[in-house]
Amino acid sequence: VQLVVSGGGSVQAGGSLRLSCAASGYSYSSGCMGWFRQAPGKEREGVASILSGGTTNYADSVKGRFTISQDNAKNTLYLQMNNLKSEDGAMYYCAVRLVGCGGGWLTLATWYYTYWGQGTQVTVSS
Repeated sequence: VQLVVSGGGSVQAGGSLRLSCAASGYSYSSGCMGWFRQAPGKEREGVASILSGGTTNYADSVKGRFTISQDNAKNTLYLQMNNLKSEDGAMYYCAVRLVGCGGGWLTLATWYYTYWGQGTQVTVSS
C-alpha cells in the first residue's frame, strides 16, 4: 500500500488549497480514507473522512470550509480547503483503513487507520 500526498504550500488567510493523496497497491470495498493534520507541539487530529460509499465526516473546526472527495477511477483522495485560517497551518496526512469502516467519529481517530502517507506542509499567513 502506498499513499503519496501532494498539494501543500503557503497561502494567505482566506485563500484556498487542494491536497491530493494518490493511492496504490490495494483495492477496498468497505474501507475508508481520511485526512489528518498535526501542528507543532500538538497531537495529530482528524480533519475529514470518507467511506468507500461516499459518506463523509468532518471535524467541527473545518465544517463548511473543507471538502473531502475521492476519485475512484484515479484512486485519488482530495481535500479542498477554502477560507483557510492561520490555525489550519499544519502538516497534513492522508490515511486508509481497508475494511470495516463503521463511520462517524471513529473515522476521525488516528488509531483507526492502518496505512499512512507522508505529510505535506500547509502554511497559512495572516
